[in-house]
Amino acid sequence: MVKPAEATLDSVCDKLSRSYPGEAPLLQRAHAAVARVDADAATRGIEACDLLADLRLDPPALAAAMVAELAIDGRLALPDIREQLGEDTQGLVDGVLRVATFRWDRLDADVAESLRKMFIAVAADVRVVIVALALRLRDMRGLRSRPDEQRRHVARETLEIYAPLANRLGIFQLKWELEDLALRELEPEIYRQIGAALAARRDERTGYIHEAIAVLEQKLAEVEISGKISGRPKHIYSIYKKMLRKRVGFDEIYDVSAVRVLVDTIPNCYAVLGIVHSLWTPISGEFDDYIAKPKPNGYQSLHTAIVGPGGRPLEVQIRTQEMHTFGEYGVAAHWAYKESRKAGRQADAKFNWLRQLMDWQKEVVDPRDIVASLKTDIFQDQVYVFTPGGDVFDLPLGATPVDFAYRVHTNVGHRCRGALVNGQIVPLDHKLATGDRVEILTHKKEQPSRDWLSPQLGYVVTSGARQKIRQWFRLQGRDAAIQQGRESLERELRRLGIDRPRFEDYVALVPKISSVDDLLAAIGFGDIATASVATKVLDAERAAAAAEAEAEAARLAAAAPPPEPKQAAPRAPPRPPAASASTASKACSATPPAAARQSPATT
Repeated sequence: MVKPAEATLDSVCDKLSRSYPGEAPLLQRAHAAVARVDADAATRGIEACDLLADLRLDPPALAAAMVAELAIDGRLALPDIREQLGEDTQGLVDGVLRVATFRWDRLDADVAESLRKMFIAVAADVRVVIVALALRLRDMRGLRSRPDEQRRHVARETLEIYAPLANRLGIFQLKWELEDLALRELEPEIYRQIGAALAARRDERTGYIHEAIAVLEQKLAEVEISGKISGRPKHIYSIYKKMLRKRVGFDEIYDVSAVRVLVDTIPNCYAVLGIVHSLWTPISGEFDDYIAKPKPNGYQSLHTAIVGPGGRPLEVQIRTQEMHTFGEYGVAAHWAYKESRKAGRQADAKFNWLRQLMDWQKEVVDPRDIVASLKTDIFQDQVYVFTPGGDVFDLPLGATPVDFAYRVHTNVGHRCRGALVNGQIVPLDHKLATGDRVEILTHKKEQPSRDWLSPQLGYVVTSGARQKIRQWFRLQGRDAAIQQGRESLERELRRLGIDRPRFEDYVALVPKISSVDDLLAAIGFGDIATASVATKVLDAERAAAAAEAEAEAARLAAAAPPPEPKQAAPRAPPRPPAASASTASKACSATPPAAARQSPATT
């Protein structure tokens, strides 16, 4: 990984002044306030501000990044920040504090309110997230100075929370480096191997990339299309993920080497695509049109892989300059091009997912559900599916038509009775794939199934859908929940071969449950999974059966008559001692022949 050039306060102020003339003094005041307390913290603040200046964020955001470390440590109070740097900076620091100090690995009921406040701050101003991302990247760059266990914890949190945040906001400049640095800590050997493989063939790749660029530049000049062509670096983590996803080795990754073409219009994007395919053979299954079907975070581009010069695979990305800007800066481009209404609309669209999460989390009691939603609904690998009208919805990998129905609208989810995927009827536990066109078949009345809440049955993957189903059952009333819980548990026990359940015996199996009605109501409301209770019952039944069998064996053993004592076998008479050889010969000579011993009467 290339080490970034060391930034100074003057260099950052120069970058800031190019985007915001005359507004650098705010950053200078923030730097002075930090330097008076801790010169090293001021130096680290400059590094974070340099990242934000590259993203062209405004002066209050840079000032917030500068003072954030002292605010986190409690050495600079929010009222003082407001007095010295203004209300806007103070508000951003307050939001950054909530994100940066939150422990995602320690969740209990006591943190529910602080979690909500954090989301309120984040949803109110997207700059809070961008500043938090810049601070995390700065920390990841300096992670090698920390103890091993702390490094792994920070790297894992970065890969699970911060890098996906950057991806969902479309800020790929930050996403790629966060992922690579996290992989370096979590899988150092894999990181080293891929890095070495990239370095070993760098000169060779550079040569044929330059050859492809020269051929393409000449062809574009012939057809009078103005374009900017450059090589594009491939990042280690993206190579690693693709190797895992496709289960292939490094040599079978086609886009390790890539060329990017920037043109002025969308028609020219497709014209360049035609030229590329006329010059080189496209690789089957390696074309993606993200212009016609943009990614949910707004990313647009044409991607194709070809057999390039020398028979080597090469990826070509084609997009307009505007698409490139939004692809690199994502939601931050709203500030880089704040005079553009389209920029504002795209930035708002990219941030809608967080606002939707904010609306949903108001209904959630347990903060673990919110973080579960973050890690499944938002931060996991995604699939992109379409409504019949062509709208795109992103869902976590493994999502089902039920998840899709609840993502479209809560009422659609509650009334879901079936689904058509690409025109074919599929079961409700069908796993959706990118590009699927999904149509939900509905009942006239709301009637979600309690089976949807069973993880073993696989009907629901997203935490948001699961929470909405539980909430629907909770609203149906305790009596109805008891009846539904009884029917659900009886059905599951019959499936396990238990036809005569003894509900009163099962209460002790579930913590914090004191009666049969409480147990059945908890199942009916969806607070306890039916399969979980049934498994405990089955284990208890097997243990009871084993204990009963052991007791019966002991009883039979006690009732049996004692065995008769065994009589000793009669001892054989002692054998005479063996005769010696001389004695035996004398005996033989003294014995008369048989004929001589016969009586006269017998002769």
